[in-house]
Amino acid sequence: MAGTTQVGGKNIRVVAAGFIGNILEWYDFAVYGFFAPTIGKLFFPSDDPSTSLIASFGAFAAGFLMRPVGAVLFGHIGDRIGRKKALTISVIMMAVPTLLVGILPTHAQIGVYAAVLMVLLRMVQGVSVGGEYTSSFVFLVEHAPPERRAFFGSWSMIGATCGILLGSAVGALVNSLTTDEQLLNWGWRLPFLAGVLVAFVGYFIRHGIPEEPITKEPTEKAKISPIREALTYHRKELLQAAGLNLMIAVTFYTVFIYLASWLEEEVGEPRGEALDINTISMAVLSIALPFAAMLADKFGRKPFLLIGAGGVALFSYPLINLMHHHNFTMILTGQICFALLLACFGGALPATLTELFKRGVRVSAASVSYNLTFAIFGGTAPVVAAWLVKETGNPVSFSWYLSAMAVVSFLICLTIRETHGTSLDE
Repeated sequence: MAGTTQVGGKNIRVVAAGFIGNILEWYDFAVYGFFAPTIGKLFFPSDDPSTSLIASFGAFAAGFLMRPVGAVLFGHIGDRIGRKKALTISVIMMAVPTLLVGILPTHAQIGVYAAVLMVLLRMVQGVSVGGEYTSSFVFLVEHAPPERRAFFGSWSMIGATCGILLGSAVGALVNSLTTDEQLLNWGWRLPFLAGVLVAFVGYFIRHGIPEEPITKEPTEKAKISPIREALTYHRKELLQAAGLNLMIAVTFYTVFIYLASWLEEEVGEPRGEALDINTISMAVLSIALPFAAMLADKFGRKPFLLIGAGGVALFSYPLINLMHHHNFTMILTGQICFALLLACFGGALPATLTELFKRGVRVSAASVSYNLTFAIFGGTAPVVAAWLVKETGNPVSFSWYLSAMAVVSFLICLTIRETHGTSLDE
């Protein structure tokens, strides 16, 4: 591919295009998770705070259930029209509902319609996210020098992590600058309104990148939709990709979305302190990801996938148990350990998923396998975790769920071929 071996201005712009969009997408999507207790009170009121929180996370899960729709839609656009078009549209589709969430009337103002509108806006955002992340990492890996594909691909996850990190930091700032009453009245809206500003940056960066032509294969397969082709001819790879995504879907959204509320509700940490811990841990993840990716470029993908999945399987219970103490250092240590395990897995994953599939179906296949797993298991992870805690009465019971999902991904890792060094054009 012309220009991919050049390390310079073009590659910087390519990385920026994949990076900035993910910051916006995941900042907007994650801010909701961090303010779930407040949103639960305002849009899903109940006499039982736990019920409101579960309902609020239910709306969070609704967004994930729409991700497969986004996967099919943006997968088709990416494979048949172009990666750039898919990336540009997804940014716009996230910015508009984010603005509307920031000005949405509450249950006290319009009754049950507030909850309905909130769920609908989350669903639109889910469609957008369903196309964003996978389109961006395929774009990055395809434009990377062959020996640096994991490193380039990791910037999609670094962008997503930085977006959630930014959401956590903004949440901590809003909490520190407002009283409880101000936060409930208007403070929670500020992060959503601020997210729209990032959209303009993402749109203009992506609008200016060149689009490479989509190769039309002169075969019968090229006449059918890319998603149908993937389901017909690449079932094994689709199942492998879904299995790989299982661990990171459940672990990521439990550790970096649910735990902020868990620390407040179950451990008794102040909300601002819980977000501070989350912010520091996300920063560690962001820093560790590119280093893990560079090692995956040198030594292969599978060793780091196995380390990440195996580590979560073995250490989820002791780490969650460590965090169930009213002690800042112990909590932070536990969450940083999760961050390092996820960095090992996440640094190798985007390149692995891209390298599993051929060019004509790559966006569709990666998107469907990724988003179905995240819709079923990732978006529901906070709900499942909150439910397990409530039903068992054991505040660390959800750690066994993390371990079980990690075991599945570990076993799937053993079945995949090492994709390091393979040609993307095969």
